[in-house]
Order: sequence, then structure tokens, then C-alpha cells
Amino acid sequence: MDEREFDELYAASFARLTGQLYAMIGDRDEAQECVQEAFVRAWSHRRRLDRAQHPEAWVRTTAYRLAVSRWRRTTLARRPADRAVGTATQAPPPSEAHVALVAALRELPEDQRRALVLHHIADLPVQAVAHEVGAPEGTVKARLSRGRAALAALLTDDPHDLEEGATHA
Repeated sequence: MDEREFDELYAASFARLTGQLYAMIGDRDEAQECVQEAFVRAWSHRRRLDRAQHPEAWVRTTAYRLAVSRWRRTTLARRPADRAVGTATQAPPPSEAHVALVAALRELPEDQRRALVLHHIADLPVQAVAHEVGAPEGTVKARLSRGRAALAALLTDDPHDLEEGATHA
């Protein structure tokens, strides 16, 4: 992969990957930093990315692993999550629906949350999700089904609506 191809990959996927990682971990600044770091690592592995069928998946997996590592270090050391010094950037506030979705995703087990984000936000087919998370397709389908049911319960305005829907099905 040459510089031009790498720049095209970055331009085409940075915002999408940041959004996907944000949905997985629930912290937009942390997601952005991890995706940036993943691209830095991808730059030094350009030749491997050139041979890879899905360089965006490589960057997404690397960013996710960085986020998990950073969370573990922070939790173990009991330090604030971000001690970086820099000027604050201005971004439009997220919509109420987006905030509610991210909050509901945080309530789900990590495996279900990751499967839902990869399938519904990253638009990966079940087979690609299974390959990326290292689980059988049936397991991914079960995680998706359970995750969607849990999200429906968490996002409903009226708990009786969910119960009535279940009895009429």
C-alpha cells in the first residue's frame, strides 16, 4: 500500500471507525485517540495491509484492542482515563437518540455490544463479524439476537409495549 492508497483509506474510514469504536466503548474522545493510534500503527505495517483483504477491519480491530488495553491500564492504576493536555475541539452535540443508544449499548455484555456494533453500525455480514471476533457464526447470531432483545427492552418508552408485543407474536 503506497502513501496515496493509505491516505485514501484514512480519509474514507476514519470517521466511520471512530463512530463504530465510540459505540463499542462509549467514550468519543477515547475512540478518536485509539483510531488515530491504530492508523499510526497501520502506517508502519503498510505492506501487511497491502496483502490483507480488509485493511479497515485490521485498523478497527487494532483500535478496539488499544481501547481495551487503555481501559485495563486505567482501571488497574486507578488513574483518570485521559490526562492528555490539549485544546478542546468543538463538535456538534450528539442527538438524544444517539446518546440513548450508546447508554443502552453500555448496559449490554461486551460480546453482544461488539457483535451489534460490527453488524448494524459497521454493516458487516454475520460471517465477517464471526471472523473478526473469532467466534462461530451461530454464536454471533445468538449474540445479535440477545443483544437486540436487550436493546429493545432498554430503549422502550413503555415497558408494557414490549410485553404486549411478546404476547401477540
